[in-house]
Amino acid sequence: MIFTIAKREITSMFLSPLAWVILAVIQAILGYMFLAQIESFYVLQPQLLQLENTPGVTDIIVAPMFSLAAIILLMIMPLVTMRSLAEEKKNKTINLLFSAPISITQLVLGKFVGLLFFIIILTSLLMLMPLSLLLGTELDMGKLSSIYIAMLLLLGSFAAIGLYLSSLTENQTIAAVSTFGALLMLWIIDWVSDSLGGSQGVISYLSLLKHHQPLLEGVFKSSDVSYYLLIMLLFLGLTIRQLDGDRLQH
Repeated sequence: MIFTIAKREITSMFLSPLAWVILAVIQAILGYMFLAQIESFYVLQPQLLQLENTPGVTDIIVAPMFSLAAIILLMIMPLVTMRSLAEEKKNKTINLLFSAPISITQLVLGKFVGLLFFIIILTSLLMLMPLSLLLGTELDMGKLSSIYIAMLLLLGSFAAIGLYLSSLTENQTIAAVSTFGALLMLWIIDWVSDSLGGSQGVISYLSLLKHHQPLLEGVFKSSDVSYYLLIMLLFLGLTIRQLDGDRLQH
């Protein structure tokens, strides 16, 4: 049932022009930035050759591009997740799902897996740009794999948070704005930590950026992966609890 719901979710997503517009806009923006990074690399190449530990193409071109992609997708993902449950509530189809022979857990996981399919498609399309560099140079495939996993974990966290906030309202605009606000807060919370003296406490640990940047640099730590998995589990659990309460009211 989970994959049936996921298939329904991804199908309805691509039947809407919004998904296609999002993919096209992101590809256009990051395609331009990718070409700009390549041009900068050629300009800097004479100076780089004089360094002992010269950073590679992956460090100079790919990592900065995906760092920018993370910021852009922080603004875009609320548009993807806003309809997941808010639209079901607005159209009253949520009542049909409540009465269907599926559990709330299966419903939420199905919606989430559908969003993950979209995320995998989006991230894989973006990865085609750096992979095209293999035609003329070498890439650090270890770092490239770390970057790919980092983007999947980050966007999976975005999706889980957006899914929960979409479950709180039937207004898609409110769902999108509140998701953007929550994601932005978790992104910049590390700045608060720095202003407090670079504390390594709870505030610093909650930062999405703090756990994302090392993965982009190829530093693959279990604590960073665990952070994103915990974020996903937490907000999926909150979504299940919210929908359980909604079902009892019906």
